[in-house]
Amino acid sequence: MHLRNDHDVNNKNKREDYPLVLTAKEISEILQVSKPIAYQLMNRNDFPTIGSIGRCKRVLREEFFEWISNQ
Repeated sequence: MHLRNDHDVNNKNKREDYPLVLTAKEISEILQVSKPIAYQLMNRNDFPTIGSIGRCKRVLREEFFEWISNQ
């Protein structure tokens, strides 16, 4: 699966425009994939989730972009 890198972040939002803690919805917007695909990524062992709030996983924005740049 090809993942977009830092330079591919969609043009309507800059990296800094996203909240410090990202949800699957924001991950899907950034990568321009569906929410189910975002959830699949978030379930990977190497994905930098910070845990769950209820059933919702979260990831720190900077850790997410670092993870993307290493893919």
